[in-house]
Amino acid sequence: MSEVATVPFRPRGGIAALVILVILEAALVICWSAGFVGIRFAIDHAPIFLILLWRSLVSGLVLVPFALAMGPALRWRDALPQMMFGAVAMSGYLAGFALAISHGVPTGLVALIADMLPLAVALLSWPVLGQALTWRQWLGSIIGLAGVLIASGWSLHISDAPLWAYGLPVLGTLSLAMATLLQKRSPSSAMPVHQRLCIQCLSASAIFALFAWHEGSVLPVLESGFIAGILWLVFVATFGAWSLYYIALRKSSPARVTAILYLSPPVTMVWAWIMFDEPLSWEMAGGLAVSLVGIVIVARSQKPVPAV
Repeated sequence: MSEVATVPFRPRGGIAALVILVILEAALVICWSAGFVGIRFAIDHAPIFLILLWRSLVSGLVLVPFALAMGPALRWRDALPQMMFGAVAMSGYLAGFALAISHGVPTGLVALIADMLPLAVALLSWPVLGQALTWRQWLGSIIGLAGVLIASGWSLHISDAPLWAYGLPVLGTLSLAMATLLQKRSPSSAMPVHQRLCIQCLSASAIFALFAWHEGSVLPVLESGFIAGILWLVFVATFGAWSLYYIALRKSSPARVTAILYLSPPVTMVWAWIMFDEPLSWEMAGGLAVSLVGIVIVARSQKPVPAV
């Protein structure tokens, strides 16, 4: 294994290229935020695992013909790692923040905890990639976590969510960080994005089906609210967010790519305030600002990811 510096994606071609890059980054932030808002909307119409089942299943089925017709032939040795990534990343991450929202944790706070992904990537780089954290990464991690605690302390006063529910998005974020690092090291990372998403969505749907069946049913709810929520989650939060995420991941290091997601919490907070009348406060804004400082420190000090 040799260590190769990952070259960050920089626009070339002047102002036009810069504008295109800004639009792509804005689209990633909006689509990522749409997942939290979409879950918050859909839980008023169906149980949480039924929502996650049909989000993943419809996404995977839509991608099947493209995965078969476009790109290299699918091979088991490439598909199996993607099935594992779907189980660890997509299932763990989606279930973590969706369950937290369904138990009453404020949507904006869930987005803030999920925004700790660069910190989680940095922390897990030590056991996974053998990269020890620098003092800047430790400092950024401590500051970022302090911001989450500030925002969480405020939300405990206004939310009826049980204390353990606040740990769910933490576990989900750790699972996505682990899968991000493993994905970067896997030979199957060269597989086209649409093929990877197809396999991962179908793998996640199989896991969600077991929990949905335990909840009571795997059949969709035939009402407009449920259908609209699933379509939003499929075409905006899944195809939009995950496609942009993996496309960017192939062009840069995991920490630098995920750093753009630090804009997701404020967007989600305002969005949830407008749509669901979730309260905003100076404590939440203060915790958000502190966390963003920590994330920026970690993102700027991240070491290159070794390539296999």
